Amino acid sequence: MYQRKKRRPVAEINVVPYIDVMLVLLIIFMATAPLITHGVKVDLPKMEKSELVETKDAPPIIASIDADGKYYVSVGTDPEAPMEAVDVAAVIKLKLEQNPDTPVMIKGSGRVSYQEVLLLMDFLKNAGVPEVGLMTESFED
Repeated sequence: MYQRKKRRPVAEINVVPYIDVMLVLLIIFMATAPLITHGVKVDLPKMEKSELVETKDAPPIIASIDADGKYYVSVGTDPEAPMEAVDVAAVIKLKLEQNPDTPVMIKGSGRVSYQEVLLLMDFLKNAGVPEVGLMTESFED
């Protein structure tokens, strides 16, 4: 009679299915990662040790937003005249064409909505402003 040989148990793990699952998860994460990040990249200044902007030869261009949501720019024909955000971006773009190393700062009232500041930042970005700084006041003890 024929007797079957006893098989020894295999002590190896078949990793091929795990590699397939890993590759599928990698593709899912790579496809969804760009969709998750939204918003504007802003490095908020530290109040105790804030860095000052170096103003090489030209003073910075300051775009201001008051509590009523009106926009102003420190350069141009009348710095105290309210403007639209599009006009502020156009004036700053013209000044940057003359001197591209001029820093641009946004000075917003504490009572203005965050949306207004982001709107101005978006207009400046579309106008070709490479970097925008946010002005703050330090706490006095």
